Amino acid sequence: MLTTTAALTSTASQLTSPNQISPRFSFTFRENNNRIAVPKSSTTQRSKLSVGFPALRVSASSRSAPASAEASKVTVLPSEMKAWVYGEYGGVDVLKFDTKVAVPELLEDQVLVKVVAAALNPVDFKRRQGKFKNTDSPLPTVPGYDVAGVVVKVGSKVKDFKEGDEVYGDIHEKALEGPKQSGSLAEYTAVEERLLAPKPKNLDFAEAASLPLAIETAYEGLEKTGFSAGKSLLVLNGAGGVGSLVIQLAKHVFGASRIAATSSTGKLELLKSLGADLAIDYTKENLEELPENFDVVYDAIGQCDKAVKVVKEGGSVVALTGAVTPPGFRFVVTSNGAVLKKLNPYLETGKVKPVIDPKGPFPFSKLVEAFSYLETNRATGKVVIHPIE
Repeated sequence: MLTTTAALTSTASQLTSPNQISPRFSFTFRENNNRIAVPKSSTTQRSKLSVGFPALRVSASSRSAPASAEASKVTVLPSEMKAWVYGEYGGVDVLKFDTKVAVPELLEDQVLVKVVAAALNPVDFKRRQGKFKNTDSPLPTVPGYDVAGVVVKVGSKVKDFKEGDEVYGDIHEKALEGPKQSGSLAEYTAVEERLLAPKPKNLDFAEAASLPLAIETAYEGLEKTGFSAGKSLLVLNGAGGVGSLVIQLAKHVFGASRIAATSSTGKLELLKSLGADLAIDYTKENLEELPENFDVVYDAIGQCDKAVKVVKEGGSVVALTGAVTPPGFRFVVTSNGAVLKKLNPYLETGKVKPVIDPKGPFPFSKLVEAFSYLETNRATGKVVIHPIE
């Protein structure tokens, strides 16, 4: 996987504007056993993908930085911070980089997090496009749901976290109903402690930031279908941010008896490495012609009309996007730190692994490019922003 090393961290700190970045990058091959390796190109055949596939990755200096090292960068909390902001709804062109955004004030049940890494989700750009402006918070908005970072201040009623703790989470409890004005695509973000969990010890900040909204969506969706051990599952868009985690959770947490998943041709090996028993090339195979039906179909792409044709009688279809065809249903995830805490052991033992798109992590200065890429719907796993500085 292609990610920048510590050289990026040092050069990025010299930026004078978000459009200036030193061309001096350095890369290093490292074995990464914490995340699923993704081929650099989804259209080029490479050696068989596996969990231990050698990949270009964030250097060990950023991966293993202790909380004290990250926290030591913050001596006195500033009143202003760097952040990406939009003051009107629209395309990526409404995103503006601002160096004088007020650091959010803490409520008594919140912690202030120094953001080290963040990740992008489809809900981010749908919110920016005004798709749910009737229930959105007032503009201007600092976007961002996923965060991984270090606690630098705690509210008076916070019990579980202290300054210096490494945490991760989805900072908006209700994704579509009054999400915070000040999100995670900033140097600091304020978030209720109940929405956070300790960062898994074996994951770096970029890996941790890729998980919260997607893994909580995957888990909650499977729960709502009544999925349980011995049941079969079909995942539509198994190589996406949510789908890649649905496969892993179904296998390792819920005990699926059989898992099938769809993707384009170049991502079939990724599906197998995630735990799919049957990898289906949606460019060549028709779902309606499959020789089997499934107890649950998890539609993470917007093909509910096809999904309902391959579910067993009495089975369940959950659809994350697009039109819903009965008996399919839709839900909107609720952020919950308790779910992350429950899943941390699976992450820390390596049974469940982050999947980060090989074009990233994108530096903070390249957020517009990162959003533009996400909006092509071609990303594999999650699009991550790191470092935030």
